[in-house]
Amino acid sequence: MTQSGSMTTMTQEMQDAVQACMECHGVCEETMSACMNMGGQAQMQIMRALMDCSETTRMCADMMMRRSPLAAEMCAMCATACDMCAEACMSMPDDPQMMRCADSCRRCAEMCRAMAGATM
Repeated sequence: MTQSGSMTTMTQEMQDAVQACMECHGVCEETMSACMNMGGQAQMQIMRALMDCSETTRMCADMMMRRSPLAAEMCAMCATACDMCAEACMSMPDDPQMMRCADSCRRCAEMCRAMAGATM
Protein backbone atom coordinates (compact mmCIF):
# COMPACT_ATOMS: atom_id res chain seq x y z
CA MET A 1 0.00 0.00 0.00
CA THR A 2 1.35 3.39 -0.95
CA GLN A 3 1.53 6.36 1.37
CA SER A 4 -1.03 8.24 -0.69
CA GLY A 5 -3.51 5.40 -0.24
CA SER A 6 -3.97 4.95 -4.00
CA MET A 7 -4.18 1.18 -3.51
CA THR A 8 -7.41 0.28 -1.82
CA THR A 9 -7.98 -3.01 -0.09
CA MET A 10 -9.74 -5.67 -2.08
CA THR A 11 -13.46 -5.93 -1.50
CA GLN A 12 -14.78 -9.17 -0.02
CA GLU A 13 -16.43 -9.90 -3.36
CA MET A 14 -13.09 -9.53 -5.16
CA GLN A 15 -11.30 -11.68 -2.56
CA ASP A 16 -13.98 -14.36 -3.01
CA ALA A 17 -13.59 -14.21 -6.80
CA VAL A 18 -9.80 -14.54 -6.55
CA GLN A 19 -10.25 -17.52 -4.22
CA ALA A 20 -12.77 -19.12 -6.61
CA CYS A 21 -10.33 -18.65 -9.50
CA MET A 22 -7.45 -20.21 -7.59
CA GLU A 23 -9.59 -23.13 -6.45
CA CYS A 24 -10.87 -23.68 -9.99
CA HIS A 25 -7.30 -23.53 -11.35
CA GLY A 26 -6.22 -26.24 -8.93
CA VAL A 27 -9.19 -28.50 -9.64
CA CYS A 28 -8.65 -28.14 -13.40
CA GLU A 29 -5.00 -29.12 -12.98
CA GLU A 30 -5.99 -32.19 -10.94
CA THR A 31 -8.64 -33.10 -13.50
CA MET A 32 -6.14 -32.78 -16.37
CA SER A 33 -3.92 -35.29 -14.61
CA ALA A 34 -6.84 -37.69 -14.12
CA CYS A 35 -7.87 -37.19 -17.75
CA MET A 36 -4.39 -38.01 -19.02
CA ASN A 37 -4.48 -41.28 -17.09
CA MET A 38 -7.75 -42.21 -18.82
CA GLY A 39 -6.41 -41.76 -22.32
CA GLY A 40 -8.70 -41.95 -25.31
CA GLN A 41 -9.52 -39.53 -28.09
CA ALA A 42 -12.78 -38.29 -26.52
CA GLN A 43 -10.76 -36.69 -23.73
CA MET A 44 -8.97 -34.33 -26.13
CA GLN A 45 -11.89 -31.87 -26.19
CA ILE A 46 -12.12 -32.02 -22.41
CA MET A 47 -8.35 -31.53 -22.09
CA ARG A 48 -8.46 -28.40 -24.24
CA ALA A 49 -11.27 -26.96 -22.11
CA LEU A 50 -9.39 -27.84 -18.93
CA MET A 51 -6.17 -26.21 -20.17
CA ASP A 52 -7.97 -23.03 -21.26
CA CYS A 53 -9.84 -22.82 -17.96
CA SER A 54 -6.77 -23.53 -15.85
CA GLU A 55 -4.69 -20.83 -17.53
CA THR A 56 -7.52 -18.29 -17.66
CA THR A 57 -8.45 -18.65 -13.98
CA ARG A 58 -4.82 -18.24 -12.88
CA MET A 59 -4.36 -15.16 -15.04
CA CYS A 60 -7.69 -13.71 -13.92
CA ALA A 61 -6.79 -14.07 -10.24
CA ASP A 62 -3.40 -12.45 -10.87
CA MET A 63 -4.97 -9.52 -12.73
CA MET A 64 -7.57 -8.91 -10.01
CA MET A 65 -4.91 -8.99 -7.27
CA ARG A 66 -2.76 -6.41 -9.04
CA ARG A 67 -5.79 -4.26 -10.02
CA SER A 68 -5.07 -4.50 -13.73
CA PRO A 69 -7.21 -2.15 -15.83
CA LEU A 70 -7.96 -5.26 -17.92
CA ALA A 71 -9.26 -7.27 -14.95
CA ALA A 72 -12.97 -6.78 -15.70
CA GLU A 73 -12.52 -7.93 -19.30
CA MET A 74 -10.41 -10.84 -18.09
CA CYS A 75 -13.16 -11.80 -15.64
CA ALA A 76 -15.66 -11.91 -18.50
CA MET A 77 -13.33 -14.13 -20.54
CA CYS A 78 -12.68 -16.29 -17.49
CA ALA A 79 -16.41 -16.82 -16.97
CA THR A 80 -16.70 -17.99 -20.58
CA ALA A 81 -13.75 -20.39 -20.21
CA CYS A 82 -15.22 -21.76 -16.98
CA ASP A 83 -18.64 -22.28 -18.60
CA MET A 84 -17.02 -24.16 -21.49
CA CYS A 85 -14.98 -26.32 -19.12
CA ALA A 86 -18.01 -27.12 -16.95
CA GLU A 87 -19.91 -28.16 -20.07
CA ALA A 88 -17.02 -30.38 -21.23
CA CYS A 89 -16.73 -32.02 -17.81
CA MET A 90 -20.48 -32.69 -17.77
CA SER A 91 -19.96 -35.03 -20.73
CA MET A 92 -18.67 -37.55 -18.17
CA PRO A 93 -21.38 -37.40 -15.48
CA ASP A 94 -20.33 -40.70 -13.87
CA ASP A 95 -16.82 -39.45 -13.08
CA PRO A 96 -16.66 -37.80 -9.62
CA GLN A 97 -13.53 -35.76 -10.49
CA MET A 98 -15.23 -34.38 -13.61
CA MET A 99 -18.31 -33.43 -11.58
CA ARG A 100 -16.13 -31.77 -8.91
CA CYS A 101 -14.41 -29.79 -11.67
CA ALA A 102 -17.72 -28.80 -13.29
CA ASP A 103 -19.01 -27.53 -9.92
CA SER A 104 -15.85 -25.52 -9.29
CA CYS A 105 -16.00 -24.07 -12.81
CA ARG A 106 -19.65 -23.04 -12.40
CA ARG A 107 -18.94 -21.33 -9.08
CA CYS A 108 -15.96 -19.49 -10.57
CA ALA A 109 -17.93 -18.46 -13.68
CA GLU A 110 -20.69 -16.99 -11.52
CA MET A 111 -18.25 -14.95 -9.42
CA CYS A 112 -16.27 -13.80 -12.44
CA ARG A 113 -19.45 -12.66 -14.22
CA ALA A 114 -20.25 -10.55 -11.15
CA MET A 115 -16.74 -9.10 -11.13
CA ALA A 116 -16.87 -8.36 -14.87
CA GLY A 117 -19.65 -5.90 -14.12
CA ALA A 118 -17.97 -4.47 -11.02
CA THR A 119 -15.65 -1.50 -10.77
CA MET A 120 -12.20 -2.84 -10.03
